[in-house]
Amino acid sequence: MQIYLPIAEISVDIVLLLAMGGGVGLLSGIFGVGGGFLMTPILIFVGVPPAVAVATQANNVIASSVSGVFAHWKRGNVDFLMGWILLVGGFIGSTLGVGLFSLLKSLGQIDLVINLSYVIFLGTIGLLMMLEGIKAVFRRRKAGGASRGKLHEHNWFHGLPLKMRFRKSRLYISALLPLGIGFFVGVLSAIMGVGGGFILVPAMIYMLGMPTAMVIGTSLFQIIFVAANVTFLQAAQNQTVDVVLALLLLVGSVLGAQVGTRIGAKMQGDWLRLLLGILVVMVCGKLFLDLLIEPADLYALEML
Repeated sequence: MQIYLPIAEISVDIVLLLAMGGGVGLLSGIFGVGGGFLMTPILIFVGVPPAVAVATQANNVIASSVSGVFAHWKRGNVDFLMGWILLVGGFIGSTLGVGLFSLLKSLGQIDLVINLSYVIFLGTIGLLMMLEGIKAVFRRRKAGGASRGKLHEHNWFHGLPLKMRFRKSRLYISALLPLGIGFFVGVLSAIMGVGGGFILVPAMIYMLGMPTAMVIGTSLFQIIFVAANVTFLQAAQNQTVDVVLALLLLVGSVLGAQVGTRIGAKMQGDWLRLLLGILVVMVCGKLFLDLLIEPADLYALEML
């Protein structure tokens, strides 16, 4: 059954949208990444304008993240102190990011910037995570199932001032580090319509040194509020949030996230990173091919 999306100005099958929301919600619960890095490209693939896909998907990220956070919170896998510091940086970054989004939209370059951002960031992060995941799996097998001691190395940023003790994650690091990570992820959330988990998760593991199990719940906690801020600002400044599309995606994602959380709790961290890297690279490859293939219509008219 087809339904008309008023802001996107296209008709899409309802069952397809529900299935998309459920599938991405499932992956969100497994990997703790909000699902935006998959949903936004998929919406673009089915014909939703990139600007609308970005703004609307930010709203859908909230639902799947809330569902996932409650599940991880029950298991004691959320570091709220770390989450609040990441959130402060995320709020500042997402607010500035929406302003940049508005500027690029007025210049007519927002669609190109969105696609290029996905290709660059997804390609880089996906390849790094996939390679690291492969190495970790082989190391585990050679060690007879023993895991590594630490996933991160001490670099210059571990000597930054304003150090805090994060007892839940067993860390003693500068608050400036998660603050900066949150800011960067906030900007990406506004430009790419993602929760930023595909960058936030590896950054929390390899830069902050947090345990993988604690990272997923904490990243989803931060994503909730940053995505809410992006949704509100996008609706107020750019009028690109399609409520009908958001509601349909929301129904599927909430159910999928609950199932995904149970699956993710049973998987090893090494395999989670490897599978997430493969998914990211696949999505990036499709977007890259779409940029190279000549469109059916070289010119298009837009009613202003």
